[in-house]
Amino acid sequence: MSDPLTPAEERACLELARQAIEYYFKTGGHLHTPVRTGTLKEKRGAFVTLTVAGDLRGCIGYPLPVKSLDETLIEMAVAAASQDTRFEPLGPNELGRLKIEISVLGLPEPIGDPKEVEVGRHGIIVSKGFARGLLLPQVPVEHGWDKETYLRHGCLKAGLAPEEWKRGAKIEVFTAQVFSE
Repeated sequence: MSDPLTPAEERACLELARQAIEYYFKTGGHLHTPVRTGTLKEKRGAFVTLTVAGDLRGCIGYPLPVKSLDETLIEMAVAAASQDTRFEPLGPNELGRLKIEISVLGLPEPIGDPKEVEVGRHGIIVSKGFARGLLLPQVPVEHGWDKETYLRHGCLKAGLAPEEWKRGAKIEVFTAQVFSE
């Protein structure tokens, strides 16, 4: 993973994500950031997770570093608020109760043995054929899952049978710097 973000950079990321969502609700468009240097201009994978009153309302991101971090955060914050098909789009009346969490991801690495997965440290990507599912490292901790339950849910997220991790599904792990408002 690239250098970790500083506390000031974490705050800047959270402010940017919130500004992007507010701008989207005011204009229907995407916020444009001034050209920046430094960490926010580095290509990094990231997810934006939105909750209202503790309930998940959206979580979308790029697992790979395809865009600069600032561009990724703007795009994924709006997508989490308006395009996560698991939920109704966020309403303007929810903005005051909205909590934003950001996960800045390290690069995924394949593992040879599921025993290498460390609950609470690793996010997982489970894939087989065209099926692919990703769970962030904080998910099993939040749900109190052990490693096998985590792997089963990774398979389910991919649309696979829950035990497919034992039958040749590819498992990749990644780390994440997770911070929230």
